[in-house]
Parts: sequence; structure tokens; C-alpha cells
Amino acid sequence: MSEGEVFHEKQRLELCAIHALNNVLQERVFTKETADDICKRLAPQCVMNPHRSVLGTGNYDVNVIMAALQSRGLAAVWWDKRRHWLAVREVNGQFYNLDSKLKGPACIGRETELRSFLTEQLSQDIAEMLLVVQKEVDDDGTWLKPEDTRK
Repeated sequence: MSEGEVFHEKQRLELCAIHALNNVLQERVFTKETADDICKRLAPQCVMNPHRSVLGTGNYDVNVIMAALQSRGLAAVWWDKRRHWLAVREVNGQFYNLDSKLKGPACIGRETELRSFLTEQLSQDIAEMLLVVQKEVDDDGTWLKPEDTRK
């Protein structure tokens, strides 16, 4: 990937969780096989693993995503009303919608536009957001930017 280029993995089968992870990390790190291995570690005694669809074609749950992203950096990944994982990531000072169902990455803009985009997305019927940050960011609370810094 050359400088300034945004990595975007497009939708294949029901692997949107894997695509969202790779898009957040800006490189191909996870595959169906690595996600299946995480499922096995999370539920080693289960014949029908509760962390993915019955058919085993994908549809991984939040536990797989949390395990995969442990200490990997800042990103927003969420499950929307279409039962689909999406990803948003900052690249070179701009935030991008990296939904694997898009033809390519969609530039959202800077922090102000990101806040508007996330507010709009989360106002829809069924949408949840998972914010992943480094441990230091969680410990010092810098992921949360209060409206009034004097509080």
C-alpha cells in the first residue's frame, strides 16, 4: 500500500467481521481460518460454536472481534440494523467509512464530520458501536472528549 492510499477489503461471503477487522487495521491480518481459531479458543467444548453462524460461513460475534482487536489501536467497528459489521478508521488525518459493502473507502472528513456521521448512524433503529482503544487511552480517559473541558 503506497502512502496516502487507504486499504479497503470488499465484502465476500458473510465475512464482514473479518473485513471490518482488516479495514480497521489497514492490512490483511485476519482470515476466516484465524477467526475460526479464535472461535475454538473462546468455546473449545462446543460442537456448534456460539461465536459464529450455524453454517460456519462467518457471521462472527462481538467476542471474536474483541479477541482479535485486543491492544491493536483506535477504531470504531459496529453492527448495524442490516446485521452487518462496519468499520471507521482515521488515515492521514481523515476519517473513512470502510464498510466492506462499499465499492471503496468513503471519506467522512475530520473529527467534526466523524461525530455527525456516528451520531447519524447510531440514531438508526438497531445500531451498536464498539470503540477499541489502546489500554493507555482507556486508563487516562482520553477517548472521551467532554463538551465542556472545565467540568
